[in-house]
Amino acid sequence: MAMGVLQVQHQVEIQRNRQVWARKPLLRRIYSGFYDRILKQVDVALPGRVVEVGSGMGNLKARCPGAVATDLFANPWVDAVCDAYELPFAAGTLSHLILFDVFHHLEFPRAFLREAHRTLVSGGRLLLFEPYLSLVSWAAYGLGHPEPVGWGLPISTAEVAPKHRAYYAAQGNATRWFFSRRHPVRLAGWEAVECEAFAAFSYLLSGGFSRRAWYPGGWLPRFEWIDERLTRWPRLFGARCLVVLRKASGEGWGSWALRGVSGVPRRFGRR
Repeated sequence: MAMGVLQVQHQVEIQRNRQVWARKPLLRRIYSGFYDRILKQVDVALPGRVVEVGSGMGNLKARCPGAVATDLFANPWVDAVCDAYELPFAAGTLSHLILFDVFHHLEFPRAFLREAHRTLVSGGRLLLFEPYLSLVSWAAYGLGHPEPVGWGLPISTAEVAPKHRAYYAAQGNATRWFFSRRHPVRLAGWEAVECEAFAAFSYLLSGGFSRRAWYPGGWLPRFEWIDERLTRWPRLFGARCLVVLRKASGEGWGSWALRGVSGVPRRFGRR
């Protein structure tokens, strides 16, 4: 897809989502809870800037005013226009990189992780908030969302992304990379701080940005209560996940392997 066409598509989607955001308080309340989860993992003691990659409508910045909002295309709330594979920051200068529903759009995740590793300070954190594929959420994401799940597609292992790329989406990639033992992945120089999958019926039944809500806003606390209890069985009921990786001190980019993380913080070990 030509960059000009991609930009037009991106801007149309942004404006549509901004309109939905303005008229749907239920969605804003749900996302506020998501942002709370993310910001609890921000280590304020780390030196360097907090950067959001692929900031979309820029909503996270409203909760984290000091964050640098980046995106592929310019908008009034975007501080830096850049590609996720080529971040315009010096090596070892960032404390956190936050990606909200962006990782599954990265066709070359190893290339991005290499760039993230370059820009973060020692101990810096990479926070990924993503869809999680469970027995229940698979139907919601597969049938009720325009983006493909992409579960059976190969994940590129390239460490350099090509300059010219088409639109890409595979909602199942975070689940495959960080939670599935059937899809071992290769990482390097990272430690897992948090790999949490949780139920999110309150989100799924809100209709998101593309459909009407299936329940009135006053019922949100009830659905949050249900989500909290169903999170005990993420493989059955999980719908969202938060993965927090920490740049390991004194370690460079190598060929390490991760064969799935079940939610217990652990170091990515060698084969």
